[in-house]
Amino acid sequence: RAVALDARVLILDEPTASLDAEEIRTLFRIMGELRANGLGIVFVTHFLDQVYAITDRITVLRNGRLVGTFVTKELAQIDLINHMLGRELAEVSSHRHQDESNFTGKGRQIQIKNLGKKRVLEPVTLDLSGGEIVGLAGLLGSGRTELSELIFGAKKADSGLVFLDGEPVMLRSPRHAIRSGFGLCPEDRKQDGIVAELSVRENIMLALQGRRGWLRPIARAEQQKTADEMIRALGIATPDSEKPVGQLSGGNQQKVILARWLVSKPIFLILDEPTRGIDVGAHADIIKLIKELCDEGLALLVASSELEEIVAFADRVAVMRDRQKVSELTGAEITQDRIIEAIAR
Repeated sequence: RAVALDARVLILDEPTASLDAEEIRTLFRIMGELRANGLGIVFVTHFLDQVYAITDRITVLRNGRLVGTFVTKELAQIDLINHMLGRELAEVSSHRHQDESNFTGKGRQIQIKNLGKKRVLEPVTLDLSGGEIVGLAGLLGSGRTELSELIFGAKKADSGLVFLDGEPVMLRSPRHAIRSGFGLCPEDRKQDGIVAELSVRENIMLALQGRRGWLRPIARAEQQKTADEMIRALGIATPDSEKPVGQLSGGNQQKVILARWLVSKPIFLILDEPTRGIDVGAHADIIKLIKELCDEGLALLVASSELEEIVAFADRVAVMRDRQKVSELTGAEITQDRIIEAIAR
């Protein structure tokens, strides 16, 4: 339709997001023909390999501002990622880990075996244990959120299985995941996390009620007691538990979602961008809570675009790029330099 308009410039916004490899090759062939016929093409994408496969120049935007425009063949991938992140490698080195991870390997075992979905995520294999924090690193669009949703059953996988202590877990929907002891704090808390019109109390109780089943309602007194305890424990800034959660700040909304899962006592918790868009104080509180949950034996998968965070608390890091897992780092390997190198490789 766009080409039929006899346009001089064609803008393609994430045109390959739902295409398989053969369809991408077909698209790139057509783009090459259009370019040869004098059509200018703006190709918006998160997939770095595709940028280098098809483009002549690269323009980098970050936080709504122009960083610069570069000739593709003259810009190394590592330099492109530096521009995207807004820092040089020399500035981002951080060392928390000793030569080996301090993780002891005890607790419940979660095995993700070749979990994937056509046109969404290439099959991923990843193991976690209770008391361990595994970071999920990668640029926006790398597949972090897709993997989180597939594990939780929010998206239905068409390949692979998830095992708990060696037994396969049915993950046809979030309901099945919750009943298996899995939890997810989604990337977009306003759209997918909170129910804005419901109170803080009601939001906190959702996962526990879902795990029990709707035919076993939780008594109002128990709801009130549990909500008040979580408000105190997590320092949720609200005048009372009946305030609509949509009226709280972003950081306090995130704490409410965390409280929701904590009261359901999960075995495995997935945190997708747990500190995005929150203030410094709430940020510090959530990082502290992540570490405490690990100490209590919970298995944690934390997807974050903040490399400093991942380096600070992860025992292992799975690196995602172009909707597939490309590397896994442990112990002293976990530095921001190594993560960026794995993304750019």
